[in-house]
Amino acid sequence: MIELVRMRRRDLRRVMAIEHAVFPEPWSHGVFVSELSLRRGRAYRVARIGKEMVGYVGLMFVEEEAHVTTVAVAPEHQGRGIGTQIMLGAVRIAQDEGARHVSLEVAVGNERAQGLYRRFGFMPVGVRKGYYQLTGEDAFVMWAYDIDSPGYRERIAQIEAEEARRA
Repeated sequence: MIELVRMRRRDLRRVMAIEHAVFPEPWSHGVFVSELSLRRGRAYRVARIGKEMVGYVGLMFVEEEAHVTTVAVAPEHQGRGIGTQIMLGAVRIAQDEGARHVSLEVAVGNERAQGLYRRFGFMPVGVRKGYYQLTGEDAFVMWAYDIDSPGYRERIAQIEAEEARRA
């Protein structure tokens, strides 16, 4: 079982290792420091199994919207349901912050991640052409709407129940 805890500067060495292993265009250390220094409108968490950091997520809040700024699972831990656990935590954080909708961008070619996001009710609403500068790859803009609704809470409860059975 993973634990999501507030990301600290001391976590950035491992965050950067995961970032560089997972993304062709990783964020810089400075971007993470800048995001962590913002006291309002952000939530960054690391996922731990025991003392080992296995992933992380970042959220930005603007009025009733949350935006997933980054999410990653260490390559050696992928395929074990950790991404689902991280997204469950991200949705809970967004709900606790009063968000009604959540958005994110995902590479058009990253079908595995898209499948995870669809499980959480995210649907593509547009394409950002050439979003990833290094590769020139497009990104889908995906949204999950009405995360404060009873229907969405039921969806999350169902995912939690499925994950509990898997554990």
